[in-house]
Amino acid sequence: MKLSAVSALLVGCLSAPGVFAWGAAGHEIVATIAQIHLHPTVLPKLCTILNYTSTNPNEPQCHLAPISTWADRFKYRMRWSAALHYVGARDDYPSKTCAFPGEHGWAGSTDKNVLGGIHNTTYLLDEWTQGTSSVHVADEALRFLVHFIGDLHMPLHLTGRDRGGNSVKVLFDGRQTNLHSLWDGLLIAKTLRTVPRKYDHPLPLPQVEYNLRGAIYDSWIRRIMWEGILGEWKDEVSSWLTCPVPETQVTAESQPMVPASTSTFGYTWNSIISLWNYLSTSVSASFSPTITEVSDTESLCPQHWAQPIHKLNCDLVWPAALDEPPYIQAQGHGYGHDDDHAWLSPEDELAMFDNSGRFVGTGDNDQVDTTSGREYTGVIADQRILEKLMAQGGIRLAGVLNSLFADDDGLQEGGDRKVLSVFMD
Repeated sequence: MKLSAVSALLVGCLSAPGVFAWGAAGHEIVATIAQIHLHPTVLPKLCTILNYTSTNPNEPQCHLAPISTWADRFKYRMRWSAALHYVGARDDYPSKTCAFPGEHGWAGSTDKNVLGGIHNTTYLLDEWTQGTSSVHVADEALRFLVHFIGDLHMPLHLTGRDRGGNSVKVLFDGRQTNLHSLWDGLLIAKTLRTVPRKYDHPLPLPQVEYNLRGAIYDSWIRRIMWEGILGEWKDEVSSWLTCPVPETQVTAESQPMVPASTSTFGYTWNSIISLWNYLSTSVSASFSPTITEVSDTESLCPQHWAQPIHKLNCDLVWPAALDEPPYIQAQGHGYGHDDDHAWLSPEDELAMFDNSGRFVGTGDNDQVDTTSGREYTGVIADQRILEKLMAQGGIRLAGVLNSLFADDDGLQEGGDRKVLSVFMD
């Protein structure tokens, strides 16, 4: 596939090691949650960009999940893109020091990180909606954007210490892996083995069921939707899309007027769309193909979204015990996230666990296991940390895509209520 057009517009040519963030299952779950929340006028446009439209009337025209791992699966063709999958601060050293970005700023080249990648791919897609870029550029930008927003919600892709944890050996269920791999896919695969069987059956939510693909993680998406987005986090969801108002706040007269409407999801559908309706103007005004610096805006703020995710590295993800005997080990060399494992499908990830959910993927080790007990995996499960990170990623991805592609008349005269009626009992 020809890559030069997007390469030049995104970041120029780089020379950097390859990278993975969430494993395949994590990225596909984020993409599927996003698809569930898309405005109905959006998916047909995305399918047009991707040059795929199903003729089966009983399924969506296309799915976002299959493209969510494209940036990882073809990384060997796109070595220049590696730095766009992560970000790390020079002062950051979890769990001792959490800096984001701290006094000395980001490591690496200016904006050649996941924050800049999200801004720049959003700009490229906005260019397509304005008719000023090709569908080829839009195709690759869409694939990268879906992936980058997933990356943003993986805590270890927000620190450069020890190659994002790739150099840190840990034990999980008595077997050796590394900290990055643990969060990349092993915790997800383990959780998939423990989803209650009742979620093997469809929910009474057609909009959810219509966008599932019969994947091994469908039951977990049902649980995230039912117990999380529609349950525990119901009152938080709209806040996941908010951005701090810059110092030069827009005047009240310039604020868009969008009629409010509450969905049966329990939060306003307009919160997924209207908070983003400045994007077409703010992006065009702020960015150009010769981008040298990007920052959060009132409508697109990946750095703001990432701050509490990064904080998890000091609070939980990177145990302090890893810097104490017997775990003290040589640090990784340089700044980067080159992984020590191959890309795995969701099925491959799940196969590394037996039916009881115990990890059986690699060789034994006689170190003390600190990442399998209740104080670690128990907290992750009890607080639904993985589920919430992927839910936030999906909602935010939907918000960006809706802001770019939703028809304006979809918000008028109750159009959104007509769409959301599919969620009525």
